[in-house]
Amino acid sequence: MFQFYLMKPAVIYKLRVLVFLVFIIAAIQLKAQVTDPVYQDSAAYARAAMKEQRKKWGPNDTIIVPAVFYQNEIVSYKEETMVWVSKLTGAKLAKSIEEWTRLRNAVYITYPYAKIAGATINSINMEAEKLGSKKERKKYIKSREKELKKEFADPLSNLSVYQGKVLMKLINRQTGNSCYDIVKEYKGGVSARFYQTMAWFVGGSMKQDWDIDKNKMDRDIENIVKEIDGSWYNNPYRR
Repeated sequence: MFQFYLMKPAVIYKLRVLVFLVFIIAAIQLKAQVTDPVYQDSAAYARAAMKEQRKKWGPNDTIIVPAVFYQNEIVSYKEETMVWVSKLTGAKLAKSIEEWTRLRNAVYITYPYAKIAGATINSINMEAEKLGSKKERKKYIKSREKELKKEFADPLSNLSVYQGKVLMKLINRQTGNSCYDIVKEYKGGVSARFYQTMAWFVGGSMKQDWDIDKNKMDRDIENIVKEIDGSWYNNPYRR
């Protein structure tokens, strides 16, 4: 049988004060976490959380698996293989997948360079318009050219002919001009023809067009670019 007791007003008041203090302390701790730069940076927070978790791990708890940081939680992540639905025969489908995989790998490698090239060309155009004489513009373009060569000469020299072709298509996509037109604008017609001849000898062309309506390869590249943008550049959860 239960017995009920009435609390004195003084005891009730003390309990209310105690509960109030608990809420104040919890609010202060929460505010400290929110204002702490570690908690503002999701990547830094994830590293700090993992560091604390590692203290409890044993020798068999060190298997590395893919993960993403989502809504203040570390969630295991796995990308499933693509499922292909087609009316092609097995051999033709295998060949199509091989060609698409080759193109996808080339876009993943070259798209970052194309984005930088597009931003750089736009920047050069804006700055060159502010300069008065043709001599000053030429000097400025040459200085920017040296910077780009120093930064990208080695990685770009390792591209295959096929990857170079994809890169030139992506530059056309980013700027609205073919590489031939860009070189002709900044270096002159003689240089443009010279580089076009060099490209021709290795089976390439600087006059890569961009037309997703008529060119299947361009449509495939566009779809892969959207895949990259969605998972990387335009991903709101990426830090």
